[in-house]
Amino acid sequence: MAAPVQARQRPYKPPVLGRGQTFDTVTDKIASVVDRQEQPRGWWIAFTVGFALLNVLLIAVAWLFARGTGIWGVNNPVGWAFAIINFVWWIGIGHAGTLISAILLLLRQDWRTSINRFAEAMTLFAVACAGIFPIIHTGRPWLAYWLLPYPGTMMVWPNFRSPLVWDVFAVSTYATVSALFWFVGLIPDLATLRDRATTPVSARIYGALALGWRGSVRHWHRYETAYLLLAGLSTPLVISVHSVVSFDFAVAVVPGWHATIFPPYFVAGAIYAGFAMVLTIAIPLRRMYDIKDFITAQHLDYMARVMLATGLMVCYGYLTEAFYAFYSANTFEEFMMQNRMFGPYTAIYWLLILCNGISIQTLWFERVRRSPVVLFVVCMFVNVGMWLERFVIVVTSMHRDFMPSSWFMYYPTVWDIATFVGTIGLFLTLLFLFIRFLPMISMFEMRTLVPAAEVKEEH
Repeated sequence: MAAPVQARQRPYKPPVLGRGQTFDTVTDKIASVVDRQEQPRGWWIAFTVGFALLNVLLIAVAWLFARGTGIWGVNNPVGWAFAIINFVWWIGIGHAGTLISAILLLLRQDWRTSINRFAEAMTLFAVACAGIFPIIHTGRPWLAYWLLPYPGTMMVWPNFRSPLVWDVFAVSTYATVSALFWFVGLIPDLATLRDRATTPVSARIYGALALGWRGSVRHWHRYETAYLLLAGLSTPLVISVHSVVSFDFAVAVVPGWHATIFPPYFVAGAIYAGFAMVLTIAIPLRRMYDIKDFITAQHLDYMARVMLATGLMVCYGYLTEAFYAFYSANTFEEFMMQNRMFGPYTAIYWLLILCNGISIQTLWFERVRRSPVVLFVVCMFVNVGMWLERFVIVVTSMHRDFMPSSWFMYYPTVWDIATFVGTIGLFLTLLFLFIRFLPMISMFEMRTLVPAAEVKEEH
């Protein structure tokens, strides 16, 4: 009976590594990105563009501090605009890293190994970009510490009934746990870079960061315990942090915001946007550094499937939002949805439907999911569409509220655009500095796949 069963089994295909990979080749190929003196031309182009845009951010923020938030296009009633739009967009992008690292680790999915390291780094850099906007949006960034519950002489405490205060605790907790999770995962690879260092300075730096790692059984036991514990802590944060961010809108009475579907809708959208950004980064990197053996077409396929699933959830959220508006028989909700579809910002609304709802339908086809060029184009559509979604939620719900006498259009100024584009520069600068000085793929986790692939190939 065993022979027919064996005949029906599909031949084993290594999930990550190509044939001929060994411990040494895996370590050399990943560590060579850090060890090499000259980076490829693509790295220099991306870093130069990012650093130039970072300087735009510095100029925009300096001018904001000098002149105040009046340089932005905010007005009455659109008191929230680009700053909150960009905050929610960046927080959403930061979700994929924790999802890939923590949840897929707990589910024992081996395909996360090739992408978890730079996805975790992407999370930290996206949260850093997001954290800028709530601080500068207040107009008095030097008083940001008022949001912290510390005993003061005047006994003035934060208003804990405000979702903006909830954001402070949710995002700071998420950033702290994500940073610890990322650093703990780096420790064995930092020890490898310490042992491979060719200069005393780099050896000392990597040695200090490796925290005395020697690869003993006790070290591995403590490492795995801490890593699993942080993964368990990170998993609920994926759900909670963007749910709390959605409360900024859901607990308000503004038409278009007062919806109970916002928490799951925002979480699905965050994972959707995060995986799109991971693919946007992974596709150029696998070509730039010739790591197609590590980030394979199978990885692209799996991530595209997650994008398709979460994208369909987002589309369901759009349909549900429209259904609630018209079924509720609430005049204000009905007008809000009609204004989105056929009002002054109608082009933006239908463009986001095109980017988020129609473009991803191509992902039903395996050929599209495994084509780096086509998949990259789809991901760029999604990146744009998720930003437009935040624009529609924030601006179209505020510029025409309950009182027609207060209706007013919102138009971003050059300083709104410069601040947003500048944070993209900050993100690119931090990302490519990370790629230059730290391993963007986990070396020790990739090595664990070598014996499994070799043993099963023999059978």
